[in-house]
Amino acid sequence: MKKITLWGLVLLAAGVAAFTVPRHKKVIPPKRPNLLIILVDQYRGQALGIEHKEQVMTPNLDSLARNGYLGEQMITNYPVCSPSRAMMMSGLYPLKNKVCGNVNSNTAPYGVELPADTRCWSDVLKDNGYYNGYIGKWHLDSPHEPYIPTSNNTQALAWNEWTSPDRRHGFDYWYAYGTYDMHMHPMYWDTKAGRDGFHYVDEWGPQHEADKAIEFLGDVKKKNTPFSLVVSMNPPHSPYTEVPQRYVDLYKNVPLADLLKDPNIPAENTPMGQEYRKSVKYYYACIAGVDDQVGRIVHYLKEQKLDDNTLVMFIADHGNCLGKHDEISKNNIYEESLRIPLIFYWKGHIRTQRDTSLLMSMADVYPTLLDLLGLKSKTPAGLEGHSFAANVLKGQGMQSQYQYFLGAVNPPNMKSGFRGIRTKQYKLAYVNQKGKVEGFLFDLQKDPFELNNLYNDEDATVQKLKPVLVSWLNKTNDPFSIKIQH
Repeated sequence: MKKITLWGLVLLAAGVAAFTVPRHKKVIPPKRPNLLIILVDQYRGQALGIEHKEQVMTPNLDSLARNGYLGEQMITNYPVCSPSRAMMMSGLYPLKNKVCGNVNSNTAPYGVELPADTRCWSDVLKDNGYYNGYIGKWHLDSPHEPYIPTSNNTQALAWNEWTSPDRRHGFDYWYAYGTYDMHMHPMYWDTKAGRDGFHYVDEWGPQHEADKAIEFLGDVKKKNTPFSLVVSMNPPHSPYTEVPQRYVDLYKNVPLADLLKDPNIPAENTPMGQEYRKSVKYYYACIAGVDDQVGRIVHYLKEQKLDDNTLVMFIADHGNCLGKHDEISKNNIYEESLRIPLIFYWKGHIRTQRDTSLLMSMADVYPTLLDLLGLKSKTPAGLEGHSFAANVLKGQGMQSQYQYFLGAVNPPNMKSGFRGIRTKQYKLAYVNQKGKVEGFLFDLQKDPFELNNLYNDEDATVQKLKPVLVSWLNKTNDPFSIKIQH
């Protein structure tokens, strides 16, 4: 009797199980991708080993590019520090985001700084559950009296300033400074430090910032939240000699003549020719050092198995002529100044490609990032950049015809400086020098070193591009005036 009862219970249990509606497993939405941005200063786009244009040593960046997306036509729309950074953060051109020149005590009276109420991409991420970190150079807040007692604030022009918490645009972790160029003895404010609470570090800036980035990544891995991190390294910004000797030694046995083959390097007996020869090995040493630190950060990311769900972007704020074209640095119309490196890496998501066609620029970074992170619907209205996420992910999507650029604006004279338009083949620019506007036209395919100014107001290319440039000036409320010739 006990056996029958037991068997009956088994059958009953089986029958109940057969007619029980199965429970669905709780669907856990996928964690949003993390974001790691490595932003460097004054790094020209030609100085990547993978491009084979200059004799630079960048094995880690080359590897990142070979396994991701490399945009070889990427430019900044304004080739100087503050305006370029403000465009990356705001998705707006300089006349709209208020940063129409470098942030310092000369431009402060004209309101040249990133407004606190600007909705940056980091604000969007913060509102969507991200934990955000910023390490290194910021340079988007005006210095004010009494000036911070750092060496670059003691002369006639003040540069450096603390960023108060209400101006950090959604960054929770803060280990940064305004701008400060003593790379071997950098200074920083911690998250909770007050204006007078900065400290100095006896270590090369990029190496220390890589240490802090690795520390951040280790800590944030323990949090059940997506993160973003910006690591903003100052070198290869001048002074170029502020670099550890081990990176200088990489070029010890490289003949200087091997680094002087580009035809737009001035002759040795000229001031800028001497400047180039004096600086090029140190500039390359700084680049080698940056590459080394990028390698450390990315290696740790992979070691912690964070690379599966982390979008990595390597970019510079602008380039550097270093003496080419008789230009000591940036803030001019030439390719060495305008063109910047752009690498996206995201394991298993990005189609490996070297893109020689897409005309992307700094104002496009913001909408592209949000789109890549699955937050396209959260993109604020009114951005002046465009998303090229499809191009980065799949190598297909919307193609831009033009890139626009400006620079050397001297507030409050908004008609000063230069304005230009760039296509894959041509660059048309107008430079206002002491009230006289001079035109420049370069064929970038036939004349990549921009040695021959082809400008003629009646030229067919000028006639085609000039109205497009004027239309952009009107659209952005730019008072820079160019008369169209009929």
